[in-house]
Amino acid sequence: MNKKTALTIMFFILGALATLHFLIFAEQIPYDKIWAGRLNSVEEMKSFEAFSILLNLFMLFILFIKYKQLEKAKENKIIDLIIWGFCVFFALNTIGNLFAESIVELILGTALTLVSSILCFIIVKKNKRKRNNV
Repeated sequence: MNKKTALTIMFFILGALATLHFLIFAEQIPYDKIWAGRLNSVEEMKSFEAFSILLNLFMLFILFIKYKQLEKAKENKIIDLIIWGFCVFFALNTIGNLFAESIVELILGTALTLVSSILCFIIVKKNKRKRNNV
């Protein structure tokens, strides 16, 4: 899979997740079905969801910058380092989702964070360059 395809899939995943978090924040989806069932109040949910929405928007912004860099065949080590951080974040989140009380979060959350971690790895891994043996 190439980097642009991985980025396109990440845009879709993060866009869907941002929409989900907006719906939870607006109390259109019950908050007891997310965050491993550990939220105790609407105020707590609002704090967690506000942070999630901002984090999703930040990730979308960074990945958009990476997409534009790929179009121009440029690299930025800081952007790549941030995406490596996303890779680790999603990997750790995958482990956390394994302890979710909701079966939907357990299955869907674990799958999404695992796929997201792999896609972030694809986006920032170094391409092997062919060497000319002259």
